[in-house]
Formats: sequence, C-alpha cells, structure tokens
Amino acid sequence: MEYSILLVDDEKDFSQALGNRLEGMGHIVYTATCGRDAMTVFRDINPMIVLMDVLLPDTNGLELLKQMKDEIPDTEIIIITGHGNMDLAIKSFQYDATDFVTKPFSRDALDQAMARATKKIFVRRRLQEYAENKAMQEMVINELVNEDVLVIGADYRIMDINAPMLSKLGVTREAVIGRFCYEITHHQNSPCSGEDHHCPLIQCFNTQKPSQATHVHLDNQNREIYYSISCYPIFENGQATGAIELSRDITHEINDQKSLLQQSKLASIGRLAAGVAHEINNPLTTILTTALLIQEDIEPENPMYKELGVIASETLRCRKIVTALLDFARQSKPLKKEHNLKEMIEEVVLLTRKQAAFKDVSVESDCAADMGSVQMDKGQLQQAVINLILNGIEASDSGGKVTVVTGIGLDPKYAEIEIRDTSKGIPKEELDKIFDPFYTTKESGTGLGLAITSGIIAQHGGEITVSSQLGQGSIFTIRLPFRQDIANAI
Repeated sequence: MEYSILLVDDEKDFSQALGNRLEGMGHIVYTATCGRDAMTVFRDINPMIVLMDVLLPDTNGLELLKQMKDEIPDTEIIIITGHGNMDLAIKSFQYDATDFVTKPFSRDALDQAMARATKKIFVRRRLQEYAENKAMQEMVINELVNEDVLVIGADYRIMDINAPMLSKLGVTREAVIGRFCYEITHHQNSPCSGEDHHCPLIQCFNTQKPSQATHVHLDNQNREIYYSISCYPIFENGQATGAIELSRDITHEINDQKSLLQQSKLASIGRLAAGVAHEINNPLTTILTTALLIQEDIEPENPMYKELGVIASETLRCRKIVTALLDFARQSKPLKKEHNLKEMIEEVVLLTRKQAAFKDVSVESDCAADMGSVQMDKGQLQQAVINLILNGIEASDSGGKVTVVTGIGLDPKYAEIEIRDTSKGIPKEELDKIFDPFYTTKESGTGLGLAITSGIIAQHGGEITVSSQLGQGSIFTIRLPFRQDIANAI
C-alpha cells in the first residue's frame, strides 16, 4: 500500500539514499533537514509515517517526536540515529515511537520497522471501524490476536475483552466484565499513576484523542518488562463514552535494540583495540625492562628502589589491560558442534570449585536431566560461563554460594543457563552499564570480561541479561538456541 512519508535528516547523502529506497517500495517521500522545516511539511501533508533522526541542527528529535504526536497522535514515527544508547531507545518508545533503528541499518531492519508502522496503521483503522459500528465489536477485537484488547467505559469498568488477553490473564470473561480495569491489569485499588505507570485512559478521555503510555513492570526475577499501551476513544453523540485499550509487550523489541547497540559498540572498540594494543605493547615492554634493570643495580635502601617497583607493577598492570584488549579484539567466530550442555556445565563447575574454596564460597549446579545437546563452540561458551561464575565468587562473601541452574526456557527452542550468586547485588543505575567495555567497579579490573562474555553469547545467537537486588544477590541469565538455524534467524 502507498503511504505518504516524511523523512527528516540533515545528512543529505543518507537522506537521498533512504528516500530512493522508500520510493522504490512504492511510497511518496517528502524530506526536511531541520526541525522547523519538518513541522512545516508535517502540517502541510499530514504524513502517515515519519522517519526522523534524533540529532537535528535546531532541535532534539525526541522533542520533535512529542510535538508531532501532540498534533496528530496517529502518526507513526520511526527514530533513526547513528548515536544510539539504551536510554534514548527507551525514551523513544515511551514517547510512542513506532520503532528505533541505528545507522547504518540493513534493508531488513528498514523493512521490519516499516512493517511495524503499517501494521499499527491497519490496527488503528480497524479500531476506527469498530468505534463507528458497534455491530463489528466482537469481530474486530478478536481479530487482533497479537494484542491484548480491552473495551473500557468512562467509569474505568471493563465492557469487553478479547480472547488472547483472557488466556494470558487466566480468567473467564464473566470474572472480568464490569470490574475496574486497574483491578484486573495492575491489581490495585485506584487508577494508574506515576512516571512508570501514568494512565493513558485519563488523557484519552480528557483530550478525546488517542493516547499512549509505556508501563514498566518487574517480573518475579526483578527484570524490567515494558508494555506499550494505546487508548482510542469511542464516541457517542460527539462525546467519548469509552475507549479501546491495546497493550503489547515490547520488552523483546527493547532487548533487541540493546543487543544491537551493544554489538555495534563492541565491534567499534574491537577495531580500535587491535591497533592500539600493538602500538602500546612495545613501549611498555621497554619501560618494564628498563625499570627492572635499574632496580637490580641499586640497593633496596635507595629511595628510588621503591619508586622503580611502583613503575614496574603499574607497567605490568598496563600490560594486563593490553592483553585483555588483544583477547577482546581477537574474538574469533565460534566453531559450533553438538555438545551436551549438562556435561559442559558440570565440567565448568568442577573447574571453578578450587578457586571458590579459597574464598569459602561453594559452587553448585542444578541441571535438568533432559537438556540434550546445544550447537556451540565449547571452549568459548566455557570461557563465558567460567567468567560469570568467577565474578560471582569474587562478589560473594565468605560462606556464600554460586549456583548454576540449567533448563529448557519458556520457549522450548531455547536453553537457559542461570548463574545465581549471594553477593551484595548490583545497584540499579549500574545494571545497564556492566556489559559496556571498560566499565568496572573492581580496583584491578579491566572492564572487558563481561563485554567479552556478552560478545560470545551474541555470536551463538543468544542473549544475556542480568537481574539484581541489593542485599539478595544477582542472577545472570543466558538464553541459547538449541539449533543453529534458530540462531541464524535471530
């Protein structure tokens, strides 16, 4: 289907190439290079879809996103940027962006973003048909099998609900109809409020326009779950008498963005590390050798003897960082073969128990008996799991415990490995940074261990996440596809 598209980007070559690609898909493309011009074109043509860079000469793309959504809430806006980070991605979704893609992006990434936008346009049109024709109610809301749908009255009471949401809640229709929406969806006694749970229904009734919110919940392992919630008013005699509320779990989309941003960051640093490490290694060797030779020629009582020792120890520390940089840069493509995951985990646990004993920390495994085989590079995956176990040992106090739990995930195509420790936990503000290269809270750490681990898991088509509570320990969760074809599809 042909759509009018506004492309906002100040990089002319990129804008021209992307515009040509969109026109080749059959769309009508308009362009702007700054926020002021973008708003002028936006008001003139009322585009169905906007693709917009977040960094513009005269404004911030997120502010422009909010302004456009305030004027025409139905516009689908895709944020594109070459300077992505997780906070920016999450903010974009919270401001009702349809998608968030980082430059340079592939044809597949563009196709996926456009598919999400066109699907939302289709859903909105079907909802408008429902609002105008109540006889279509049951057909329309049950047609939206990938969305959780509620029909809510102006008094917050549920008037209707679709089958997928009933199944997810595990309740019957009779138990839901007539109840307050916030009782059913949030298990509370009053409408949603607060930064992470502001109520889009209130805004929908107040403005009599569609509204959107992103709610952040915590699962039973304290991991953040993101829900995109959209409300569309239902009119009778010119007044909004109710609303259709669509909610969708977008956690997977946000995690996908996190993984893409992380891999882009790792690739850039890997290229830098390969060149810098070799250049630094030679002068470090000269400094270390010279310091040790001079130290051999003077008496220990000489004031310079201690200073030379400091030079030598600090040079050795720099060489350790350089070695880690080279290891990081040399991450090779995994050579995957069928290996029994349970046996691999048991081997890793045995390898780490002796080091754990020095700290009086126990290491145990709890592996499901029917795990079967996973296609993996055994050496690389052992390296990744050992690193997580050693981190848990180091973070735990005497008498602590590290447990490796292995089982089949909620999606049976994936295996899950959990490394649980009894450490003091990780502060919330550090959780999004711990996989970043060079980020460390250890005095002697290089900040590359978890970055390397994350890279290994990604090369196996998997993902690694972390949840933590202060005073209760941390859980690192690795999800791995059992088969290679699943990994290639990710």
